Amino acid sequence: MKRDALSVLQRSALILDAFPGGSALTLAEVATRTGLPRSTSHRLLVDLAELGWLTRRGNTFELGMALFELGERVGLKHRLRSAALPFMQDLFAVTEQTVHLAVRDGHDAVYVEKIHGHSSLPLPSSIGGRLPLTCTAVGKALLALEDPTIRNEILARPLRRYTPQSITDPKTLARELDSIRRTGIAIEREEAALGGCCLASPVLLAGEPIAALSVSVPKDRFAPELLAPAVRTAALALGRLLARASTE
Repeated sequence: MKRDALSVLQRSALILDAFPGGSALTLAEVATRTGLPRSTSHRLLVDLAELGWLTRRGNTFELGMALFELGERVGLKHRLRSAALPFMQDLFAVTEQTVHLAVRDGHDAVYVEKIHGHSSLPLPSSIGGRLPLTCTAVGKALLALEDPTIRNEILARPLRRYTPQSITDPKTLARELDSIRRTGIAIEREEAALGGCCLASPVLLAGEPIAALSVSVPKDRFAPELLAPAVRTAALALGRLLARASTE
């Protein structure tokens, strides 16, 4: 759809989607990222700031507290986060490495929660942020257990490259997804960020992948054989807890 044919709501969504987590943008940067005219971008930025969805600081804008408050009301996120936090904290205590909880939204993994220390590995993930299913461990863990129609749709599209290690060959990724279905373990080696590796396991509810848990580790300290039992156990236990809660 052409930018000039979009509704006000669609243009506002484009504006909000342009903001990376925790970063501020200028008017010029927003116009460039969205492809909207500068005048339109300015008008919408001002309107969104008045609603509290954006915060204005001098000549820059950033996502506002009103969006955070709305996000905290999302039922799935709240239930998952509350149930998963104890398991995530246990994984962090054991590994002292970054722990993620993510869900699938379209072709992306969206990070619902993240626990990390002061000296954690620099990663492109952020709470509320998204990365491709195809180059993240949480994403591959979710995709492997999805309906074949969804898997085939994603594999039929060009696979995004974030680093030289990102898998861009659909046949290679398909074989990896087959392995994940057998083992319940997804591994990512510098595919989303150089220097970092990740191991994830899907969280299942009634046999369906509703989330994934992962631990991210610097490349030189990555030991899948040590991480896999802990991550797999945490994912299975979280799935059982959510199953019990759904019947109460």
